[in-house]
Amino acid sequence: MAVPPTRARTVVAALCAGLAAALLATVPARAEQHEHVWAVSEAAHAPRARISLDATTGTLTLSVSREGRTVIEPSPLGIVTEQADLSRGLHFVRRNDRTIEERYRAKSGKRLDRRVHMHETRLSFASAAGARLDLVVRASADGVAYRYVLPTGYGDVLGETSAFNLPPDASAWLGAYRVDNEGQFNQYTAATAPTGEYSDQALFATDGGYALLAESDLTGTYSGARLAHTQGTGTYRVKLADDRVHTDGPLTTPWRAMVTGDLATVTRSTFTDDLAPASRVADTSWIRPGTVLWTWLAGGREAGQSLAAQKAYVDYAAERHWPYEAVDAGWYFKSDAWDTTDPDWQTDSWLPQLVDYARAKGVGIVVWIHQRDLDTPEKRAQWLPTLERWGVKGVKIDFMNSESQSMLQWYDTVLRETAAHHLMIDFHGSTIPKGIQRTWPQVMTMEGVGGEEKRTNTAVHLTTLPFTRNVIGSMDFTPGGFQRVGQRPDSDAAEAGLTVVYESGLQMFAGTPESYDTRPLARGFLEQVPAAWDDTRLLAGRPGQEAVLARRSGDRWFLGGVYAGAARTAEVPLSIGPGRWLVETIRDGADGLVQDRRVLSGGDTFSVDITANGGFAGIACPWHPGITTCYR
Repeated sequence: MAVPPTRARTVVAALCAGLAAALLATVPARAEQHEHVWAVSEAAHAPRARISLDATTGTLTLSVSREGRTVIEPSPLGIVTEQADLSRGLHFVRRNDRTIEERYRAKSGKRLDRRVHMHETRLSFASAAGARLDLVVRASADGVAYRYVLPTGYGDVLGETSAFNLPPDASAWLGAYRVDNEGQFNQYTAATAPTGEYSDQALFATDGGYALLAESDLTGTYSGARLAHTQGTGTYRVKLADDRVHTDGPLTTPWRAMVTGDLATVTRSTFTDDLAPASRVADTSWIRPGTVLWTWLAGGREAGQSLAAQKAYVDYAAERHWPYEAVDAGWYFKSDAWDTTDPDWQTDSWLPQLVDYARAKGVGIVVWIHQRDLDTPEKRAQWLPTLERWGVKGVKIDFMNSESQSMLQWYDTVLRETAAHHLMIDFHGSTIPKGIQRTWPQVMTMEGVGGEEKRTNTAVHLTTLPFTRNVIGSMDFTPGGFQRVGQRPDSDAAEAGLTVVYESGLQMFAGTPESYDTRPLARGFLEQVPAAWDDTRLLAGRPGQEAVLARRSGDRWFLGGVYAGAARTAEVPLSIGPGRWLVETIRDGADGLVQDRRVLSGGDTFSVDITANGGFAGIACPWHPGITTCYR
């Protein structure tokens, strides 16, 4: 009997999807052109992208699966410019494939040594009028990403038709979009999330595994993205910050990335960094991650305008062997008019005295500065060379509060200029790391998070961040604000654990000296914590419920756990490798913090008593007879 044409197309598409991995390098372009289906995967058990061209409408979709199970349902692709609608009426032209193998060394992040292995497929399409669109798809063991490449002459971009279709019943952890990316994360399903806009660091749990939506290689050639959602559907549309993206030449858009795998794979992924261009800083020897005594929550406005107070903080940092002290807002403001820049700050400021004082004690100074004081070439030419000449080690730049193309162009400029003046960066009121730390390694951390300053944080939010915001890059949450009892949702042991759970190349400790001194166990732990890591592992976790991470520095593993909900006895697997380990943990007790010591074998499970919305901190080091502590 005759086979209906639509059924024939369905059968052909199914056969193609099933054979794509085995035939990836050998399927001839003419067969793909006939079938209108292409598969991209790094390996048999890795995520697989499936790109389909509808022969009737000329529209493109992309789906993602793992081992035959759906992660992302077929989702629309396309981009519209002044001169061309490249979202429909397309026909296939050619395919090119290549393998990407790279090694690079980061200055901060989940691990310093990185290895990249990806398969890249470039599919070229054209419209009936001859307009061209290249779709570039990359697949690795921990993700799939795509971007558009357009030739010159198509005019400004008016928008994308790109979207992500999630299974409607997929669990979803979403942060409502804000220009400073400081929204709280809450749990829904993909379909029940309220209508609105969400930050593009959205996490979903599907049959095929977890999927974290993200972006990489975002520069001033384009516009920042957010996710627009209508309740009742699993669709999350890509919405740009600008209604019109200006371009006067060939255009390569940012990567639309989907980090995917089991939760441990997603948590330790460096996929968004791996997609980004290589470092543009030739000599990185001056870029040194470290822990920081941060003085804003410790001392506020008064401390920001007092040399004596800042010297006392430097003394305290030196005693703790913390390599940096951060001077926050106020140091260059007029004493009688807060938030007003002293026009004579270069001659009036006491900061050079503080830098010299701190240098003699082995402490580097990081300074806060408002973006408006760096928003023109003339201002940057005044500020950046002066700070470099004084010996300042880094700048905390605040209040960008935009992901528009014009602000991203400002980022491009200030990144080049801070690198030239050997100034590390902590961006606040900012975008989130979208591969920026690989390309510009002087970016040690970024805020873009509802952090310690917020009084509306919940334990659910704290236990979601390691699987969302902190996956894509260093996060300046500023843990350690022990004095903020009643203003933070967690316990003291959890607060100590956050210094490990949350990764930041400049790990800003937010406490007061008095709050540390009344908690000597926490203070002693913070004296040990580094800010650069050789490896990261998830020991246990579920977004919104618990997050237990281990991070290695040398031969020591630092442990941190944070939990939401009722008190419990937590069972923690010591999945840090074979051998015998001395494990020292800090937990909450009836009268304060308590330290426990035990010797365990790698792979053992140990118990920790957790208070409501509590946690723990710890260190594990190789044990042999005679070893009594991991502290050094």
